[in-house]
Amino acid sequence: MELAYIPSPSRGVIHLGPIPLRGYAFCIIIGVFVAVWLGNKRWVARGGKVGTVADIAVWAVPFGLVGGRLYHVITDYELYFSEGRDWVDAFKVWQGGLGIWGAIALGAVGAWIGCRRRGIPLPAWADALAPGIAFAQAIGRWGNWFNQELYGRETHLPWALHITSSTDGRVPGYYHPTFLYESLWCVGVGFLVIWADRRFKLGHGRAFALYVASYCVGRGWIEYMRVDDAHHFLGLRLNDWTAMIVFLLAVLYFVISAKKRPGREEVVEPDTDAPADETDADSESAEKEEPKSDAAEAKEDVDATEEAEEVSLKKDEAESAKKG
Repeated sequence: MELAYIPSPSRGVIHLGPIPLRGYAFCIIIGVFVAVWLGNKRWVARGGKVGTVADIAVWAVPFGLVGGRLYHVITDYELYFSEGRDWVDAFKVWQGGLGIWGAIALGAVGAWIGCRRRGIPLPAWADALAPGIAFAQAIGRWGNWFNQELYGRETHLPWALHITSSTDGRVPGYYHPTFLYESLWCVGVGFLVIWADRRFKLGHGRAFALYVASYCVGRGWIEYMRVDDAHHFLGLRLNDWTAMIVFLLAVLYFVISAKKRPGREEVVEPDTDAPADETDADSESAEKEEPKSDAAEAKEDVDATEEAEEVSLKKDEAESAKKG
């Protein structure tokens, strides 16, 4: 009896003429669009303007891609700089290798620049985008399926992932689909943040902190299952230690923020543009007042002239009486 399993794609890229279309890249791009779309809806619901999320994402996404790649290359430097390796491969992002820790860290720097240019608070923007980022990660993890990478230990469960490639030290067989576990976990994290934000009115970056902490919990046990090469410290993979440290920082921020700034921001984006109705009304009022002002000035001139003539007449009468 043949074992039930999740098949791997025969290849992760198809060519449209000279143009390669890679499954990994498509998953990343689709994830970004989903995050921006959902973030925009949440931002507008909080009182922000349409398009602000996308404008800031123009800064955050490139920074995030660079940060994710840097984290991967630095933590797995032997894949690119050891003997027999080509350092140029460090720039081949389409072959896989984006560390979420570096992507979020450097992406936050890009988002800070964009928020500063727009005059809006970064924590509020991060809260709006938090569940979208989780859903983007869920979609992006399917890029690992296209590349047949980041799977777990060998298993004979019905949902085992069938690895067929033998390149880069892979051993064909049936393994835990850790990409699928993390994808489903991220979907759950996204819905958790949406529910908690509606229920408790999270603000000042606490929705984003909840996303980070929840993701770290899942990443910890999923990372422990993986069998790809990684640096270990005290028996744990590097990413396990990173997940624990980031989890503690996220929880600490959540608690301190809740005490110092409870509640939610009342205004997330200042309205610097005057409404058109008010501008038109002011213009009409000014136009109506102008004729009235001219008439008043004309009346004042007539009154002044009459007063001067009256004074001159009285003066002439007095002189005539004096001569008589």
